Amino acid sequence: MTLGRAETRTISIAAPPARVVEYLADPRHLPEWAPGFATAVDHDHDDIWRVHTDGGPRRVAVRVAAAHGVVDVVSADAPTVGLFTRAVPNLTGAELIFSLFFPEDTDPSAVDAQMAVVGEELRTVRERVESAR
Repeated sequence: MTLGRAETRTISIAAPPARVVEYLADPRHLPEWAPGFATAVDHDHDDIWRVHTDGGPRRVAVRVAAAHGVVDVVSADAPTVGLFTRAVPNLTGAELIFSLFFPEDTDPSAVDAQMAVVGEELRTVRERVESAR
């Protein structure tokens, strides 16, 4: 069994968890909150989407368990690779949790750079969800 380096970031959002999940569950929002990853998104089939990136198209699966606050955006070909999110209650709002996993030999500066991007993505999700009131 191989384990990776886990990195998790959170942000508080002044909206119910269900609204956060609703926003994240729509892959067409990816270019809004993750523009460094997705420049455009097309539906492929079922829960598979084609995400256009600067490095070419990637197939992703969007796995949603709304009742549990879960939206995972993972590789369609390697479902243990991707972004794992949870929106949980934080009093009357939500706490959004983003987790990524890196191979153990990943350069620490690359992890730091990616997690800085995650921080920007979290702030953008918060802005989008809170402004949708």
